[in-house]
Amino acid sequence: MVSEDHCVYVKKTNVGIMFLTLYVDDILVARSDLEIINTTKRWLSSVFEMKDMGEVRYVLEVEIIRDRPRKLIGLYQKAYIENVLERFRMHYSKLVDTSAEKGLTLSLEQCPSR
Repeated sequence: MVSEDHCVYVKKTNVGIMFLTLYVDDILVARSDLEIINTTKRWLSSVFEMKDMGEVRYVLEVEIIRDRPRKLIGLYQKAYIENVLERFRMHYSKLVDTSAEKGLTLSLEQCPSR
């Protein structure tokens, strides 16, 4: 379990890492090895009553986009942002760029280490 978040579980082995996240009654499992994900889901369903909803596309109003051949994943919050803007009657506001570089690519070397 990640000490900062009691709903994120991490399993590290010599062959890889798996993340399991919980939110209310939803579970997300992430790992590069699909067979280990399937084994984990089979075990979970033998212990808990659960329904496999398949590959996730949205979670907490965040869209998840995958480019498997290039091993890339993208997270888009367009729906969430539009809902917030509409709630505060700002959906007709003028768009501006953020200070983050468009198309910014992050690497493992940029990842903070403990």
